[in-house]
Amino acid sequence: MRIAVLVSGGVDSAVVVDKLYREGHELTLFYIRIGMDNDEGDCSAEEDIEFCSLIASRYELPLKIVSLHQEYWDYVMGYALDSVKRGLTPNPDMMCNKFIKFGFFEQRYGKDFDKTASGHYAGVEEIGGRKFLVTAPDPVKDQTDFLSAISYEQLCHVMFPIGSMPKKEVRELALKAALPNATRRDSQGICFLGKIDYRDFISRKLGVMEGNVVDIDSGKVIGTHNGHWLYTIGQRKGLGLGGGPWFVIRKDIATNTLYVSKGYETPLQYKKEIPLEPIHWISGDPCSDDDLRKLPFISDNFPLEGPASISFKIRHTPDFTSGNLVKDKEGWIIMADRDIQGVAPGQYATIYTPDRHICLGSAMIASRATTE
Repeated sequence: MRIAVLVSGGVDSAVVVDKLYREGHELTLFYIRIGMDNDEGDCSAEEDIEFCSLIASRYELPLKIVSLHQEYWDYVMGYALDSVKRGLTPNPDMMCNKFIKFGFFEQRYGKDFDKTASGHYAGVEEIGGRKFLVTAPDPVKDQTDFLSAISYEQLCHVMFPIGSMPKKEVRELALKAALPNATRRDSQGICFLGKIDYRDFISRKLGVMEGNVVDIDSGKVIGTHNGHWLYTIGQRKGLGLGGGPWFVIRKDIATNTLYVSKGYETPLQYKKEIPLEPIHWISGDPCSDDDLRKLPFISDNFPLEGPASISFKIRHTPDFTSGNLVKDKEGWIIMADRDIQGVAPGQYATIYTPDRHICLGSAMIASRATTE
């Protein structure tokens, strides 16, 4: 099989190459350059490319370096900046997978291959003639939430060769194969920013606008901040307030005011009802797709009348929450079985089957989730 392999210079994609090579596939390696070649970012691309070149040489495989700089800026960082400016909490990693790795790359390069392989921790299973995105056995490394915005067409063309392995096993395989990056540390944060501080980047792009920090319980001004776009609902660190802990409870965008509450147990920072924007279903709408509804894990959990049983996440975490998906006159709402801390408009809720095995899709949390 002819496979385009997305390599990053990290150990995960290197083990993907080793595994597919040993299986006898015809491989072409691709490194996507997305960081800007100026003072806007420092994502150590040259070091990454050096490791990718070592892997390519090791297996005598072609390595192609392709640039999606502008696309990344327009569809990922542009989206992130626009979101925070409007008081929302963005998820750049989801947009990168949807638009860059499995979007523009597929349209221009991946389409010429039988499959595109990546080092994501996730899986693809075919059930009843349809493919589904499934979670990785390692809950800490599972990345299905970052992949939950991809289309069904994208899912059908992708493969995740190490998705069923725990990270420890991946490291062991890399050491056994004597890969040059076997002990290289995993990257952290948004690659585009590299070593640049996220808040510094946002301040540089959106500016500084001083506003009041108000204790939501007393109504008193207890401090100032440099712009609501530097903070998200549920945030505790970086507020510069003494006598805490203090949490951001609400943002008034019109007046550039942050409302905070003191203490871990304040009920104001917890919610059970999470309203959603329209849901993106990866493999079909379980409420209306007749063929999909023939599958027991759909028909048993998505009755034609009444709430649907689901599990979900609203941030990247190994923990799932159980709940029900219901519909009111304004759209879908997740009714969580327990209180959820820091529900922020703009975040994405990723929806899974109750057994947490299949990722069904995702939806942005609606602004009516909090009082803006």
